[in-house]
Amino acid sequence: MKDDGYDGPAQIISGCTSLSVSVRLAGHFDAISGSYSWYGRVAADPAVADLVDGGTRTVTLRTPEGEAETPLTDVDPWGRYRVEGFGAPPFAVLTDLPDGDTR
Repeated sequence: MKDDGYDGPAQIISGCTSLSVSVRLAGHFDAISGSYSWYGRVAADPAVADLVDGGTRTVTLRTPEGEAETPLTDVDPWGRYRVEGFGAPPFAVLTDLPDGDTR
């Protein structure tokens, strides 16, 4: 069974700038808010750091499975920026449980 998420190539689009990046994304349905919450990290890349330039920037994150707007925030010690959102994620989401799964 495939868990909800995506690990692979993506594009970050900001205005006329499009950067090829690698991302690791995950998500889950939040029953309290009634929304799908997704989050992840963009692999360290000097071009992404230049785009953010020490602050936060809202971008479009596009994968082969979809796209969504997200802020680039919270750089970690390894230079990876956090992405997150609520609602439709930029990756395919499981909508059916496999046969026999009673989660």
